[in-house]
Amino acid sequence: MRSNYCGELNETFVGQQVEICGWVHRRRDHGGVIFLDLRDREGLAQVVFDPDTVEAFALAETVRNEFVVKVKGLVRPRPDGTSNSDLGTGAIEVLGKELVVLNAAATPPFQLDEHAAVGEDIRLRYRYVDLRRPEMTERLRFRSKVTNTVRNFLDDNGFIDVETPLLTKATPEGARDYLVPSRTHPNRFFALPQSPQLFKQILMAAGMDRYYQIAKCFRDEDLRADRQPEFTQIDVETSFMDEEQIMSTMESMIKGIFKKHLDVDLGEFPRMPFAEAMNRYGSDKPDLRIDLELVDIADLMKDVDFKVFSGPANDSESRVVALRVPNGVDISRKIIDEYTKYVSIFGAKGLAWVKVNDLAAGIEGLQSPILKFMPEEVIQSLLEKLGAQTGDILFFGADKAKIVNEALGALRIKVAEDLGQVKDMWAPLWVVDFPMFETNSEGNLTSLHHPFTAPACSVEALKDSPATALSRAYDMVLNGTELGGGSIRINQPEMQQSVFAVLGIGEEEAQEKFGFLLDALSYGCPPHGGIAFGLDRLIMLMTGATSIRDVIAFPKTQSAACPLTEAPGEVSTKQLRELNIRLREQPKPEAE
Repeated sequence: MRSNYCGELNETFVGQQVEICGWVHRRRDHGGVIFLDLRDREGLAQVVFDPDTVEAFALAETVRNEFVVKVKGLVRPRPDGTSNSDLGTGAIEVLGKELVVLNAAATPPFQLDEHAAVGEDIRLRYRYVDLRRPEMTERLRFRSKVTNTVRNFLDDNGFIDVETPLLTKATPEGARDYLVPSRTHPNRFFALPQSPQLFKQILMAAGMDRYYQIAKCFRDEDLRADRQPEFTQIDVETSFMDEEQIMSTMESMIKGIFKKHLDVDLGEFPRMPFAEAMNRYGSDKPDLRIDLELVDIADLMKDVDFKVFSGPANDSESRVVALRVPNGVDISRKIIDEYTKYVSIFGAKGLAWVKVNDLAAGIEGLQSPILKFMPEEVIQSLLEKLGAQTGDILFFGADKAKIVNEALGALRIKVAEDLGQVKDMWAPLWVVDFPMFETNSEGNLTSLHHPFTAPACSVEALKDSPATALSRAYDMVLNGTELGGGSIRINQPEMQQSVFAVLGIGEEEAQEKFGFLLDALSYGCPPHGGIAFGLDRLIMLMTGATSIRDVIAFPKTQSAACPLTEAPGEVSTKQLRELNIRLREQPKPEAE
């Protein structure tokens, strides 16, 4: 039907007859000459129809945007002064001789060259139109190329592509499972996998040695810009390699991807312990493009009369920190109020601040409502500790450590973005030495990663002091985004049972939920570890998209719905009856 793609045409085709197909991107009528910009996945080609080709010209007058057409014509140079250097085909045009309308189109819901003002709900409802936009097409092509590079790298390094089941058993991985009722096993349910974690460990016990999979995963959780209920992982597991070997291999893969597809040399990946990341940046995925750091000042605030500071300063579970922002003195009170509201999202009760209008003027050169609560010598020590300079603004956080870290860590990023203090660079790192457990709101220990992560200590040490145990986990972080997380896994039944015990999972429950894993560990399971990268998140970063929804062909909304297919939808009473499911009636809204 066609001889070439539109976007392939260039000066080397001048004088050749071609047949091209695609969508009418734009139609222009210039005083008796009709121009059609014809678009396909490879780009645009300008087609010219003049009145000499009577039939084709008459038909060209009737076509509109997004008509699907076929054109037969002659490639020729564009007239002098009309070339378009921004277009790959900008030096040539096609003199149309024949035109066939393959499919007329209704008026599109939005213009493909005016998408900026279109709401995401409309774009997702008419996704088949949205994906025609060159920007969206290129992102999906880019994703395909990166995925191919990943496969080639892993294949070349001895990894085997193995598919694991999508219908499996519910596992405690920190988010809700999507449940699938079984018709053939009444009143029992499958779960869609949050990850292939247990299956890939079983593959290691089976001697596969090196496994990978571009895996679909499912989590029924609250969504954000970088989250989806179904997402894609680059899932990797390997035997007889320690964490340094795994990190080195995966680092090589990511470096190769960036070099090949962006011509970017990521350089070396520094290692940073979790405790240091939290202390300096308030985050376990710090953005190293930003120089701002949190500084502990509890030692200076223990004896001040300002209880907002002195209380947390004398509490071992709290923090008092300062964030020095150079050239922030011109931040207005209105913006400070907005920042105060912003940190409240993370539980902060307020946001104290000090402006350094003139450092040389001492206390008189400072501006803040909290200065009256602190002795002058404490203020002076504070300025010295922070290295304050004229023109700075200092922000403070004082509360439970978790609240301070989340609030000031987020403020650090927001202020830097607002003031243009984010460097134009790629800043990768590995975060290591994570705690094995964290304390939940009920005071119980839960796995920081998942319960199959190996502790960096013996069984005895774990039992003696689980709260202080570190894990053999590692996360790859890039520009403040977690690209992937992994760990060395537990391969000894006794250690796995010990971790379950810390989590309050008794032997009977462990056998019921994980008996197949415990059995596999007892039949000669090798030392093994792995990692999973978020493919959607990786492509989002590499393409500069602001949401992973823009790098997924058919994403869900933030409410986990699909505007295109209107999923999730209702099912018939007959289907529910076959599954032994009865719906609970929703309470009717009260009449006003």
